[in-house]
Amino acid sequence: MYEQNTPPDESAVQRQDAIDINDFVFAATGARVRRLTLPDGTHWFPAMDVALNLGYANTRDAVQSAVSQQHVTTFGDIARCVGQSDATRNIAGHGFRSTMKMVSLQGLIQLVNGCSKPEAEPFKNWVSEVIETVHRDGSYSLEPAPVQPAPSGGTAYVMPQQVADAIVRLEERNVRADEMLLAFQEERGELLREISRSQQEISLSQTVIASALQQIADALAHPAARPRPAPAPKLTPQELLAAWREKNLVVTDDIHAVAAYLAPALLRGGARYRLEEIAGRTGLAQSRVYDCVRMLLKRGCMRQQGCTPEGAPVYVLP
Repeated sequence: MYEQNTPPDESAVQRQDAIDINDFVFAATGARVRRLTLPDGTHWFPAMDVALNLGYANTRDAVQSAVSQQHVTTFGDIARCVGQSDATRNIAGHGFRSTMKMVSLQGLIQLVNGCSKPEAEPFKNWVSEVIETVHRDGSYSLEPAPVQPAPSGGTAYVMPQQVADAIVRLEERNVRADEMLLAFQEERGELLREISRSQQEISLSQTVIASALQQIADALAHPAARPRPAPAPKLTPQELLAAWREKNLVVTDDIHAVAAYLAPALLRGGARYRLEEIAGRTGLAQSRVYDCVRMLLKRGCMRQQGCTPEGAPVYVLP
């Protein structure tokens, strides 16, 4: 906290009816309390400077409920008392308005004492200190700061501890904000890189799919160009019988006779013969034909694939 006095010009010093204006600043929060000192030595304070920092929602209601009316006036009334031209010259840059509520030193005491909010205690204590000092000395200021030689040969003043603490808090907040910003930028960069990789993978997949679809379309548009499976080499009945022998088929005369009769039909796509028909062609008994057919089926030389409408079994190559 410190007192910031508005430097008067020489003409203002010579005039006894000039308004003296001081700004008191609470270093812990930067709250400002302005003071007007009239030529007769009375002090007046803008009620809004104190009410807002005490937590009052409405300055007019705070003054009306906490301050006696004899300790309340407006800045317009003060200006008319001391002379409008003098007031106008001295209030420049201080933000006073003619309708602004002003309280005297006693009114300031009542306004401060009327606040019971715990969070306003530091500001109340500071205002009480200001009131006591102004009432006693007519002004308020810090103790003179120690001085030390400056490197340039001038005079350097030691910064008040409260001001230094406030600056340190601001610096710490700025450092934390910079760290948060840096972390956010790194996270954003990683997210953008991940999005880029995903887009590349999607683009590659779309290219592969488009190529496959184009190949399908070309094949459908030009059927002759489609590759056809190579035709299986044609076997002769003798070659088929030789292949069955390689499967360790014990070819007796009876089995060989049945196999030789079935082989040509199997190579043409299927043999459709009744057992009695095979027996008649081979001269074997029907029971013996049945045993030979079962042996060929068991050895995997052929397989049965249903029957004809007439009931004849259909045998095909596996």
